[in-house]
Amino acid sequence: MPSLRSLKSFVAVARCGSFAAAAAEVSLTQAAVSLQMRNLEQELKRALFDRSGGPGGQSGRRAQLNAAGQALLPWAERMLALDAQLHEELRSAARRADPMAGAYRIGAVVSAVAPLAHAVVALKQQHAALELKLVSGKSGELAEMVENGQLDAAVLVRGAGKTPAGLGWSVLYEEPLVLLAHADGKRRSAAQLLAEQPFLRFDRSERTGMLLDKALRTIQAPVQEFLELNSIEALAELVRQRVGVSLLPLLRRASWAQDPTLRVIALPELPLVRGIGLLYRREARGALTEAIVQQFAQQQPH
Repeated sequence: MPSLRSLKSFVAVARCGSFAAAAAEVSLTQAAVSLQMRNLEQELKRALFDRSGGPGGQSGRRAQLNAAGQALLPWAERMLALDAQLHEELRSAARRADPMAGAYRIGAVVSAVAPLAHAVVALKQQHAALELKLVSGKSGELAEMVENGQLDAAVLVRGAGKTPAGLGWSVLYEEPLVLLAHADGKRRSAAQLLAEQPFLRFDRSERTGMLLDKALRTIQAPVQEFLELNSIEALAELVRQRVGVSLLPLLRRASWAQDPTLRVIALPELPLVRGIGLLYRREARGALTEAIVQQFAQQQPH
């Protein structure tokens, strides 16, 4: 009996028309797919590809099925469909036993990876059959991945506009905006520091950067532009090194207030906050989505 993996590659070759394109579809090398097809032909004791035009099929440029290959194709497709059906039935049975069982892909912006990781650890301790794969990225990229189905959910920065159809949004927490300065500047006000010190800005092409830019316009604070980075922690480190000051969200698990080299200045006159929430596909398992929200609610900000 041919393996399901070789049948999957065979169907991919038939669909794509070449070994190279099929290899990309099944995430294997061209050489691996070619070897699978040779082994499949040996196991079935018949050629499956028309090689009368030369070695093109084996080179990866063309792979045309002969009569035997055409006869095998519908059978291979049925076997793969049956395997997919059986796997779904198994997953359904597991979900009935434990709604949190199974695989789940969730993303997070870098600054939210730590709280998400703590939530995942807690959930895994309670649900051994739960498989969570975490990925990190920028808010816009993660939102797009949720929308096109590459992720089941993502912890990201709240954006402008409505939530796309088919997706849901749950608020997890909010982070106030603060001015981060070196501890040496204790006698200077926020306005003085912004006016006198080089300003370290977060990337304005990102949601967080857009929010911070709006905050600066709200308080009408003139700044001495110095550099722009796409990393909150990198900006905080530059502040530690006396390079300048930065307007940043006070990260949920940040220890800036306990850092003797930093001064965290609250801005009570600034009504803006950075909202962090869970964007999720409504078709995804509701029990897990709700459990993630509850885990975040139970966490205490540092």
